[in-house]
Parts: sequence; C-alpha cells; structure tokens
Amino acid sequence: METQEKTIEQKAVQAKEKFEPRIVGFLCNWCAYSGADLAGVSRLQSSPNIRIIRTMCSGRVDPAMILRAFELGADGVLIAGCHFGDCHYLEGNFKTMRRIELLKMVLKRFGIDEKRLRLEWISASEAEKYARVSFEFTEQIREMGPLQLQTN
Repeated sequence: METQEKTIEQKAVQAKEKFEPRIVGFLCNWCAYSGADLAGVSRLQSSPNIRIIRTMCSGRVDPAMILRAFELGADGVLIAGCHFGDCHYLEGNFKTMRRIELLKMVLKRFGIDEKRLRLEWISASEAEKYARVSFEFTEQIREMGPLQLQTN
C-alpha cells in the first residue's frame, strides 16, 4: 500500500516538473501590445507560454472573457494596458483597474487563486518590462501548478 502511495506521489511530482503553463494575455493595442512587439523586434526573449490577444483598450476586456479563458484551460491571465494618463480612450485603464479588483474577489468564490490574474501597465517603449513580466508571471504560474477547476 505504501509503495502504491509513493508511486502516485512520484507521478504527481513528475507531472508538475513537466508542467508548462498556458497563459492568455489581453494586451492593449496602443501600449502593451506595442511593447511586446518592440520586445520581439529588439530580439528580447519573452515567455512563449503567453498567448496574446490584442485588444483596442484594456478597458474593453470584459470580466466574462477572463473567466472564459480560465474555463477553457488557461492557467493564468495577464491583462496589460497603458499607464495612467496615457490611455488613448482616456479612462480605459481606470475601468480596468476597478474591474480587475472586483474580479479577483469573484475568482476566490470560484476557487481560483487571485495570483493567477495579473494586471500590468506597460507602455509602447517598455519592451524590457514586457519581457520581464512575461517570464515572472510564467514562473509564478509554474510554481502554482496547473489550474484544476471543479466542474459538475
């Protein structure tokens, strides 16, 4: 019986070691997406685990889209928008900030750790910041392990 439990534990450890996070990134067209693009053009390494969805504004990312990303298998979600005062739609980033804070409370009710949702302000000229954030978030999610939602 003990050897069977050890085998199960060993398999769980091996699975976690092989785990590659699936992260969805909603990036603002004007700032964060341009920063990610500049990172690529500048040949900076960024995490290949992030699947980018280009949005016109971080304020256009509906919380239902984030919940749907988790439902469809994302282990983490990154929202990146313009710095305050730089939003092309004036107040989109303020809306985003309020929505994300409320959504984090909702995530707890679904049993999803709020650390799986990250909000960053990245300008078009901050390629290094995008690259750094992409690796930091990927490592954070890797340490947390795969998201296991309870579905009925």
